[in-house]
Amino acid sequence: MRLVIFDVDGTLVDSQDDICAAMGAAFDGLGLTAPSRAEIKGIVGLSLPEAMARLAPDMEAENAALVEGYKAAYMGLRAEQGAAQSSPLFEGAREVLTALKAEDETFVAVATGKSRRGLDKLLAGHQLEGFFHSEQVADNHPSKPHPSMLEAVLRETGLEAHQAVMVGDTTFDMDMARAAAIKAIGVSWGYHDAEVLNADALVQSFAELPSAIDALLGDTA
Repeated sequence: MRLVIFDVDGTLVDSQDDICAAMGAAFDGLGLTAPSRAEIKGIVGLSLPEAMARLAPDMEAENAALVEGYKAAYMGLRAEQGAAQSSPLFEGAREVLTALKAEDETFVAVATGKSRRGLDKLLAGHQLEGFFHSEQVADNHPSKPHPSMLEAVLRETGLEAHQAVMVGDTTFDMDMARAAAIKAIGVSWGYHDAEVLNADALVQSFAELPSAIDALLGDTA
């Protein structure tokens, strides 16, 4: 048996434009200078309170208002476009997910900084409700890179750390995997530059992912 755990934003879906737009709206709403796109990309994957604390370290009093402003703006963008359009799956993602799910020996899961509501909307938009064996969200855990999400996935699936791999696009994903003693595969198309990921394996496309998983966990064939 083996377990493949996916990050969501920047790994499975391309939500960069909406995240940056919503973050800008949150800061603009309080009359504050919005962070740069590079700064915003650097915090994707963290829980919202932790992300805001890093983007505005000297504005602790405004943290809660920034979080709520971001949520409202992001939900507005999603409602306007639809979840599947505002956060499209990366090329090849659905095909690889479907192939992995079809393997009797493979569990698939997600560990994301999204809220429960946000993940539910996204999965519904892409018709992936009930697809994953375990879904871990920011509502129930400390922010990445704390290993709590991955430990919960292991408990729910009954597998051990050596049977699992984390697939993500940020250093937070890689550090979380290491903290849980789980192998990590970095993807080159996400929010953090590939050269800083320090992953056990790095893939340039979803087409390369199955062989990378096989190399780290063993082939199911």
